[in-house]
Amino acid sequence: MKYTVGARGSQLSVAQTNWVISELKKVNPDCDYEIKTITTKGDTDTRPLFTIDQKGIFEKEVDRAVAIKEVDFAVHSLKDVPSELDENLVIASIPKREAVNDVFISSDNSTLDTIKAGSVIGTSSLRRAVQVSRKRPDLKVKPIRGNIETRIKKISGEDYDAIVLAQAGISRLGVDVKHTALSIEDFSPSPGQGAIAIVARADDSQTISMLKKIEDADSRLEIEAERSLSDYVDSGCRFPLGAYAKSMGDEMTLSVSAFSVDGKKSIQVNKTGTKNDPKSLGKNTGEELRAKGVNDLALNWREKVEEWNKL
Repeated sequence: MKYTVGARGSQLSVAQTNWVISELKKVNPDCDYEIKTITTKGDTDTRPLFTIDQKGIFEKEVDRAVAIKEVDFAVHSLKDVPSELDENLVIASIPKREAVNDVFISSDNSTLDTIKAGSVIGTSSLRRAVQVSRKRPDLKVKPIRGNIETRIKKISGEDYDAIVLAQAGISRLGVDVKHTALSIEDFSPSPGQGAIAIVARADDSQTISMLKKIEDADSRLEIEAERSLSDYVDSGCRFPLGAYAKSMGDEMTLSVSAFSVDGKKSIQVNKTGTKNDPKSLGKNTGEELRAKGVNDLALNWREKVEEWNKL
């Protein structure tokens, strides 16, 4: 049996897809897999990500290829997958999640704590920008685009002294670069960070059954809690909200941090619920966030987006 796999053409996407294929071959040794790369809106639009008023900019075209049977299934970074897929598509499998934390990479091997005041820090995430500013208000944070290796190269030039990005990205690419892990407490990750989503057609039971063989049960439950929260609060790419669910026996804890755009105000919620009802945990956590005024934190985000557009 031969499967055609849809993916973006970025180095990270291809690396993730090759990893998925290697895992599938372990449990489906008689199957062959071929990657078909597909260009998405997120690959061609050079604006900072949170200024693009559209969800699924890195997955829409790839998932369309699944829907019209150009490919059999697609591999995505899960945080790029919107909560609502086309009705004929499903997230068929979520393999074991990578590390969820962010990392700090600098031109002189400084850490976030030791880098000199006035240094320029690059990030593609408004959440990370706010978190850096909260930790080090004496630094200047600017938007940065490009694949991971391109961003790393930019800190050797004149525009950036350091960057912040996800640990999972450099791990999956096998990039050998000195970095400092940032704590989840100070840098709560984006919902779904570190996880891979494999999307298939809902009526393709044979492919779904094959993909389920590499699903990690705990990763699936944790992701469902985070996505339920994100869907309830509707955080999207622009609202600086971090969330991380962790299974512990029969229970699961969902830790969430939300920030005002200027970083001066924040709300933290840690809620524990039944592991096997992750959607309720996400919804209940979202309700507590709303009760604590999370919607008020989003009031001035548009001004911040306009400010970053000028940088």
